[in-house]
Amino acid sequence: MANKLNESMADEKLHKLRHSAAHVMAQAVLDLFPTAKFAIGPAIENGFYYDFDLPRPLSAEDLEQIESRMKEIIKQRHTFEKQVVSAEEAKQLFKDQPYKIELIEGLEQGGFDEHGDPIEEKPEISIYKSDTFIDLCRGPHVDHMGQINPKGFKLMSVAGAYWRGDEKRPMLQRIYGTAWSDPKDLKEYLWKIEEAKKRDHRRLGKDLDLFSINDEIGPGLILWHPKMGLMRKLAEHFCDEEHMKAGYDFVYTPHIGKASLWETSGHLGFYKENMYAPIEVDGQEYYLKPMNCPFHVHIYKSRIRSYKELPMRFAENGTVYRYERSGVLHGMLRVRGLTQDDAHHFCVPEQMPDEIDFVLNFSLHILRSFGFVDFNAYLSTRPEKFVGEVSRWEDAEEALELALQRADIPYQVDDGGGAFYGPKIDIKVKDALGREWQLSTIQFDFNLPERFDMTYVGEDGQTHRPYMIHRALLGAYERFFGTLIEHFGGAFPVWLSPVQAILIPIADRHNDYAHNVAEKMKAAGLRVQVDDRTDRMNAKIRDAQNQKIPYMLVIGDQEIEADSVAVRKRSGENLGAIETAAFIEMINNDIAEKK
Repeated sequence: MANKLNESMADEKLHKLRHSAAHVMAQAVLDLFPTAKFAIGPAIENGFYYDFDLPRPLSAEDLEQIESRMKEIIKQRHTFEKQVVSAEEAKQLFKDQPYKIELIEGLEQGGFDEHGDPIEEKPEISIYKSDTFIDLCRGPHVDHMGQINPKGFKLMSVAGAYWRGDEKRPMLQRIYGTAWSDPKDLKEYLWKIEEAKKRDHRRLGKDLDLFSINDEIGPGLILWHPKMGLMRKLAEHFCDEEHMKAGYDFVYTPHIGKASLWETSGHLGFYKENMYAPIEVDGQEYYLKPMNCPFHVHIYKSRIRSYKELPMRFAENGTVYRYERSGVLHGMLRVRGLTQDDAHHFCVPEQMPDEIDFVLNFSLHILRSFGFVDFNAYLSTRPEKFVGEVSRWEDAEEALELALQRADIPYQVDDGGGAFYGPKIDIKVKDALGREWQLSTIQFDFNLPERFDMTYVGEDGQTHRPYMIHRALLGAYERFFGTLIEHFGGAFPVWLSPVQAILIPIADRHNDYAHNVAEKMKAAGLRVQVDDRTDRMNAKIRDAQNQKIPYMLVIGDQEIEADSVAVRKRSGENLGAIETAAFIEMINNDIAEKK
């Protein structure tokens, strides 16, 4: 509890610092552009921003000037003084600032706060004054500007932003900045930013020839190139084997379904805007499937089920299609065509706690096998509007929380944050830079069993409603591989690497031996290549490192004489000469242990 309290206090301190830095930035901009109109400037995760209507577009040099002026203002150590004013007083203070006037009118009506966010009650109108700058603001702020470390902030970029997020309203210039209490934290944050650029899956996807997106085919639709196609095949094979060991049954379902199916499931009522337009076949409308669940339900319903058959676990790598707006598409991380490693569990109420334990631990096992070891979980509970019996919700929520406690992973409860049809667990993994990625979801569903009238015959000979649990483990293969690329920076573990080792003969006379060794390694199940180009050895090594191949095996006269290979790792570490048979054994151990 003490740690959470300390974290909360630290977060509040940073929020004040960043909100205050936004005010200082606005003052600096107005000093440099006296005719500027300013809109909103909140603190955000890792920093702050402010939106401006300026006489000309800003350049990188302008950001440097604004940042320099901010440091001059901070040195003066002015306080942040709050004052509550009437709407008329506020309008007089901001008579030359049309965006502020609009916000004040929103406050008068009780519809929006000074940041443009909707509110229910009419708030007080307050301003904050610091030096020559006055802003419409709720606060909070630091006591005085001297508490903003001049070496702890940096302006990052400028982007366009429509006023109130409405494309029909004016386009403003949004200046983003970051601010930290300790300059060391700023330095670490900037390092992570640069490292994230190096790890960007879109750049590495091109550099390593992994995937592409073609406008002629359509945005949000991924072309898997041979290297990543092989990696996906390896991942699917591993996951399929683990699913079979765990008692799953594999099913396959169509890519389209009649409109009546999606009406029964509720998708046309709740999800239609994310579904592609229907096509007409024989006078019937068909939709591309956005989800696999209704098909799995109908497999369950294909005959009468007995309690003795439960639990049932249906798994499918099912490709679904969702209409995402073009503005949110992002490489492999947000797409329109995606393959989910979907599963649906059907069980009797008494089996439900064990089934939740099983599916959670199975999910963590698979994620750990791919190199993820740091997790955060989020438990979303019953909202105000829901379907199903309260007692079932309570049982499900308790089972989910107890499973999280037994799995010993950190979690937070999002009280009331569940979907209307059931509570859920979202598992987020932390990558090598500490960023969170949403992958696995374990979702109860009290809706579909009712809508599709799902039943089983119990021990008492009567029909009962089964529990239904949705589970997406890796989530979608597209998003998962985008995450995997960024986590490893393209330097994939040996078992997943498209090429596990490359043999580099020093001279032409070493080529035959290199090819013979390559054949032995291929016979042992390894994925190897021979670089027998006439380029210099160092150039070949550099190329292999750029392609992030795990092992480079240099071959010269001494290696031929000793039936060995000189082993270098992509990290630059030199392992020296290793007998060929010993190297094959070593790398196969790495593969078996998923190192």
